[in-house]
Amino acid sequence: MKRPAPLKPGDRLGVCAPSACFDIEKLNSGIQILEDLGFKVKVPEEIFKKKRYLAGNDVLRASVINQFFSDPDIDGIICARGGFGSMRILDYLNWSTIRQNPKPFVGFSDNTAILLSIIGETGNVVIHGPTVVSLAAAPKETIDAFYNTLTGSLDKIDVTNGRIIKAGKCTGVLKGGNLSTISHLLGTRFQPDLKDAVLFMEDVAEPAYKIDRMLTQMKMAGLFEGIQGVITGSFKNCDNIEYLEEILFEIFEECNVPVLSGLDSGHGKVNLSLCMGTHIKMDTEPARIQWV
Repeated sequence: MKRPAPLKPGDRLGVCAPSACFDIEKLNSGIQILEDLGFKVKVPEEIFKKKRYLAGNDVLRASVINQFFSDPDIDGIICARGGFGSMRILDYLNWSTIRQNPKPFVGFSDNTAILLSIIGETGNVVIHGPTVVSLAAAPKETIDAFYNTLTGSLDKIDVTNGRIIKAGKCTGVLKGGNLSTISHLLGTRFQPDLKDAVLFMEDVAEPAYKIDRMLTQMKMAGLFEGIQGVITGSFKNCDNIEYLEEILFEIFEECNVPVLSGLDSGHGKVNLSLCMGTHIKMDTEPARIQWV
């Protein structure tokens, strides 16, 4: 895996909009937070385009990302927001350019499609973390983890609210993101390879039976063969969430791997940044993930 150089104050972040349209006021508030952290920010005019619920047409949204990866003056890239649309641009991304110019690429939710595809197509490391819009209302814990991950100083996370579904410890490459988005990559050329991976999952506004259905489909498709462990983040506003741990136990029982829930990452109030595409150690006792 190719890990980009850690960023430092004064480095420039480019803002892309691979998914949905965004609230400009929230975008400006998020940009202010990035600048307060010491980063310079480049916001191209193209991201303000609109097509239906998307931030411009597919080629345009992809071209901004391609330009940022090829631009030596851009040190990292952060998504404006999630929503829907990232899957539509995967075929328009210049994977050769991205492979040759590893840079931090930050996003979550719908941006999971790009995060996993960068790992799979290029071997580059990515960051599952807040978008510019979500930074606008983010608590200090989220902002601190975002900064520390970008600058390379975050090497472990104690899962203080962790709940052990199956005890154990493991080592593997951290991959994952939004469960719904991962499930929709099944059967495409961008379906992630989870062999030897520690799988991270989170979601929002999905009832337990839909989570069950997605996980069952992924299991039947063989996606979980060879995984080393599972850790889940927030499942915000999900109906019958009390069923989740039982569902996870049933789905992953045959895999015989450690399963831990309760990591503060995803759509919840706190969204801790996770460096993905890198090896981690996961231990359910103490509940902790550590980058190695």
